Amino acid sequence: MGSNHDSLGEKVFDGFNYLFLSIFAVITVLPFIYIFAGSFATEAELSERSFFLIPRDFSISAYQYIFSSNTIFRSIGVSIYITVVGTITNLAFTLTMAYALSRRDLLGRNLIMNLVIFSMLFSGGMIPTYLVVKELGLLNSYGALILPGAISAFNLIIIKNFFQQLPPGLEESARIDGCTDLGVLWRIVLPLSMPVIATFGLFYAVGHWNNFFSALLYLNDHTKWPLQVMLREIVMLSQLAIGDINNMDPNYVKPPEQSVKMAVIVTGTIPILLVYPLLQRHFAKGVLLGSIKG
Repeated sequence: MGSNHDSLGEKVFDGFNYLFLSIFAVITVLPFIYIFAGSFATEAELSERSFFLIPRDFSISAYQYIFSSNTIFRSIGVSIYITVVGTITNLAFTLTMAYALSRRDLLGRNLIMNLVIFSMLFSGGMIPTYLVVKELGLLNSYGALILPGAISAFNLIIIKNFFQQLPPGLEESARIDGCTDLGVLWRIVLPLSMPVIATFGLFYAVGHWNNFFSALLYLNDHTKWPLQVMLREIVMLSQLAIGDINNMDPNYVKPPEQSVKMAVIVTGTIPILLVYPLLQRHFAKGVLLGSIKG
């Protein structure tokens, strides 16, 4: 009899859970749907209707405004380059350092870990970082957007904890077969670490894709601007930053400012959002694996 009550209670709890999560999911998704719909709406409709999910009068003028010249496509290519190269650099530095620190026989391991933790709590600030980048000759180069943040201390600690959980027998067997430290890392550790690599690779990629302040700070050549900076210019400036109005149709009407902002959000979000489904099966597992024990 008690088990029946427990079973009923579990069903009620699961039902409430599903209902709550469904409502929460709808509340989370609705703003994105509204932004997407608003990017295809006209100025009159945006003024008349405070909220809608399907535009009454479909218009692509906001996207025509954004993609009015090849400059935006160049900035998309720059963002893709920075994201791919930056993510590979981040993972290369983070994985190798995390593997070294996971070795308990590493000389000075505790001192290095304390320095890593110290860097999480205190940083030099914007001006000292700018001076370091300048002295290294990285100004106006993509290296200024990648190298200063090559390793995230938090990600490093999580990945190190994951490496420490791997069975030591695997490493010992590989060494018996003649593997070096790099051989063990490449042939044994990394193949077993795909969930962590996929998860933190996504974290790094999203960070590079959304970063615009570093580009504003270090890049003087506007031809090297990534997508986020170019989109910021569209939103912040009340002028055509990427196209010449004289080259457009004489009857061309400038799209509403609000619609352009929504189209900018869609343009900046969709590309990186498409990456997540490819890594979804590794994502939750990868986040939890490295946080079980220190």
